[in-house]
Amino acid sequence: MRQTGYKNIGITIYILLLLTPVYWLLNMSFKTNREILGGLTLWPQNFTFDNYAVIFTDPSWYNGYLNSMAYVSINVVITLLVALPAAYAFSRYKFLGDKHLFFWLLSNRMAPPAVFLLPFFQLYSSIGLFDTHIAVALAHCLFNVPLAVWILEGFMKGVPREYDEMAYIDGYSFPKFFIKVFLPMIRSGIGVTAFFAFMFSWVELLLARTLTSVDAQPIGAIMTRTIGASGIDWGVLAAAGVLTIIPGLLVIWFVRNHVAKGFALGRV
Repeated sequence: MRQTGYKNIGITIYILLLLTPVYWLLNMSFKTNREILGGLTLWPQNFTFDNYAVIFTDPSWYNGYLNSMAYVSINVVITLLVALPAAYAFSRYKFLGDKHLFFWLLSNRMAPPAVFLLPFFQLYSSIGLFDTHIAVALAHCLFNVPLAVWILEGFMKGVPREYDEMAYIDGYSFPKFFIKVFLPMIRSGIGVTAFFAFMFSWVELLLARTLTSVDAQPIGAIMTRTIGASGIDWGVLAAAGVLTIIPGLLVIWFVRNHVAKGFALGRV
């Protein structure tokens, strides 16, 4: 009984420490700059929505969110389109060098983004892809596709080969079998993969900031450039931070069941 009490106290303290920065960010987003710099207050004394109004009315701010959502969505779609057939091949067929190729894919994921920064910058500048959504999405695919293949291959190995054979006996073509029969069986794995691809692409800043300048600049890059003539606008920066958290929370909410099942059954 006493151990359960200690455990509950520990969990409560952990949750409070985890939520304190989030609450403080939310608290600051409803304050004026003068109040933020004036002293420590646990809640806004002069409650205001002006910081959010700046973000929703200033194109430089809301375009940053639209740009981020654009290249993140493109990245998730490309990652799944490439990783699904690749993972199926690794899970169903044996071919020369399959284990070495699989290891090579994972080794790309282990490299830091800074390693590929200069090659990407020179390549995209020379072919006219610099400062475009597809440029950032393709750069992120270098890191998301290997992880996606690794996760999906684990789920696909859990599906018996007899399903493939029965589908062929029933006259299913491979595309029809793959889309209508096989993919529904691994929807939890697809949900987990989409979740990890989204989260990496949403929070990654180095490549996204370097490969864009104006037209495709993400919200993370805009948040690092909020210093004006009057200094840093802390309230607007806090409001931007709150709005940056929301997409991740929505993704977690919609795929929560798939993620929970994926962590229990898959290679995660």
